[in-house]
Amino acid sequence: MKKSVQTVPKITLKQLAVFVSIYQTGSTSRASEELHLSQSAVSSALTELESRLQMPLFERVGRRLNQHPNAHPIYIQAQAILGQSLTLEHYHQYQAGQIHIGASTTIGNYVLPSLLGKLYGALPDANVDMYIANTQEVVSEVEQLNIDIALVEGMPRPIDMKAIEQREWRTDTLVIFAKRDSKWLKDIATYSQDEDCYQLSINQLAQLPLLVREAGSGTRQIIDEQLLKYLPNAEVVKAIHQSEAIKHMVSVDIGLGCLSQHVIETELATGTLVQVNVAGIDLSRTWWLVWHKARHQSPIWQTFIDIIQQS
Repeated sequence: MKKSVQTVPKITLKQLAVFVSIYQTGSTSRASEELHLSQSAVSSALTELESRLQMPLFERVGRRLNQHPNAHPIYIQAQAILGQSLTLEHYHQYQAGQIHIGASTTIGNYVLPSLLGKLYGALPDANVDMYIANTQEVVSEVEQLNIDIALVEGMPRPIDMKAIEQREWRTDTLVIFAKRDSKWLKDIATYSQDEDCYQLSINQLAQLPLLVREAGSGTRQIIDEQLLKYLPNAEVVKAIHQSEAIKHMVSVDIGLGCLSQHVIETELATGTLVQVNVAGIDLSRTWWLVWHKARHQSPIWQTFIDIIQQS
């Protein structure tokens, strides 16, 4: 079976541009001025196009060119082709100003907005597409080359370690917290007036309901590795997909919560929620930058990296 042979069009964009200009201006002389070509070059291009199409586009009456009935449908197609060509020509410029950013939930909701504000300040015409999900979902998108760069809270753990670049970005701290004057802390926790927080032992915390993020989130990863391993008998109410839901559930005293300091800083400052310190527990964690090594690092990508590293 013979392979089909693809034919390469012999019509050039120059010929189409000349034809369109003549069609719009009504003469080769005006077209030559508009296109900055000699009149002989314009006439030659039109003749070549008619030869390729094997049809006349204009009727020559003395020095005048009258549109042939064939001209209008060809003009419509030529305009479309030239428009698509300009779009393709400007594609790199469009791509240079476009970036796909991924972020795990806490970063995406509470930290990324200020970073984007700085990006738009540096590049007002930036075209930013965002994907916010839990850490493992975001890393998966990076691996599939759907995201230019990701900011995640948990250890990335990509499937293909060699294809993914991951760098430490900054340190964050998870905070155990409760509603102020919570029923769960009454008669069990010690309150520090100076530090405005409650003090609990690990054994005391294990007796209280704890609301946590779902498996796969960066927050849950740290809770599993640095908190729950010390609490084999802890009463965890349920895994919840949204940090805001945990915060509101704690606000109505369903249990204690454990989230990033960025999520509850306003409530801690106003006093509606209160921090709970647990002796012997360190809930600090590293935030990561993640990108695929095969992904093109455009100018806007580098600008965003510079903003991140300065933050």
